[in-house]
Amino acid sequence: MAAKIEHIEIDDLKIPIIFEQDKRLPLVNMQFIFQNAGSITDKDKAGLAKFSASMMSEGTKTLGSSAFAEALEAKAIHISASTGRETFVIEAGSIKDEFDETLKYFDMLLEDPNLTEDALKKVKSVKLGSLARKENDFDYVAANELKSIMFDGTPLANPASGTIKSVESIELDDVKSFLKEHLVSNRLIVVVGGDISLEDTKNKLKNIISKMPKGKMQKLKTYEVTKDVNERILKKETEQAYVYFGSPYNMDVSDEDYYKARVATFILGTGGFGSRMMEEIRVKRGLAYSAYVRVNVNKSGSYMSGYLQTKIESMQEAKSTVKEVISEFVKNGVTKEELEQTKKFLLGSEPLRVETMSQRLSRTFQNYYRGLPLNNSDIELKQIKALTLDDLNKYIKAHSEILDLSFAIVTRP
Repeated sequence: MAAKIEHIEIDDLKIPIIFEQDKRLPLVNMQFIFQNAGSITDKDKAGLAKFSASMMSEGTKTLGSSAFAEALEAKAIHISASTGRETFVIEAGSIKDEFDETLKYFDMLLEDPNLTEDALKKVKSVKLGSLARKENDFDYVAANELKSIMFDGTPLANPASGTIKSVESIELDDVKSFLKEHLVSNRLIVVVGGDISLEDTKNKLKNIISKMPKGKMQKLKTYEVTKDVNERILKKETEQAYVYFGSPYNMDVSDEDYYKARVATFILGTGGFGSRMMEEIRVKRGLAYSAYVRVNVNKSGSYMSGYLQTKIESMQEAKSTVKEVISEFVKNGVTKEELEQTKKFLLGSEPLRVETMSQRLSRTFQNYYRGLPLNNSDIELKQIKALTLDDLNKYIKAHSEILDLSFAIVTRP
């Protein structure tokens, strides 16, 4: 049974619910996804969204973290919170027979989260320890530096996990204010799948959602990549050079040409061995073990990014090669053989992308969230199959903005 969208009606609100019934296993999975509630909302204190999600994983104030976790473990129930760039997610899962108990604890968590000073200190200690360790994770350092260049002056420039300074500054009132503003029914999309009925699920969830604050749904802001090409080199005690690069990518989430971007980027650098970037960087020149390029298309901003690791002495050659490969790609496009091989892979591997209920629910959610038809994935496959070499190369040439590359490099002093 394919995933579908209905609504839970509460007063004047219609809460979208993405649902798929799957009776092959007696399991249920549910997500409450809150829009415009992810790390993009970290305006004053970087890392606040992720910090707040960790606080929501600390159980209830009444039971405390340990007792809440023990109660869930006794019934094999899983409840956790996490954030993305644009969303805040609270997820729950259990066997079918424990779904009512799962909803009971889920409701308790929403009504009485463990927003205490003890929980705050615990989460802060864990976060600070993690950030301290990441100071020597040079992939993490370079990736964050690239974002700070590309989205300078916007919330997207901040590391999603925050900095040691920003996390140290987070207080209990900050978390309370964040959750009060963002965990509201006006921003909610529900995703449910498993061995349950839709109507029964809607009725049970209605009781939970009706107790939530209604709040406000604010429009998500879109941020553009800075037009100023830049390069930053960070000196660290490292045996390798970490080369991260990125550029603008002029595309909206509902752009009808997204399938062309998918094909083009696969050939350029997403496809691993056989991709242009891998062939030039690793196979022909032996500069790196791997090199990767992807296009990130989101409501809050779209861009192209890539990375590689290379020897210290090969850093400049690797950087020049990246520029050459992308320049050649825009100027001359792809070959008929590259297009046909990419079509075979993307069309042939499609069944692997929808073999689990979780994958199907995620795909339906993404289509709904991006304002696309629910069967957009099927439409996209037909478009890829019919894509001509001339149309693809015209598309590639039209996106010359990817030549405006900025670099963030970690290398030895």
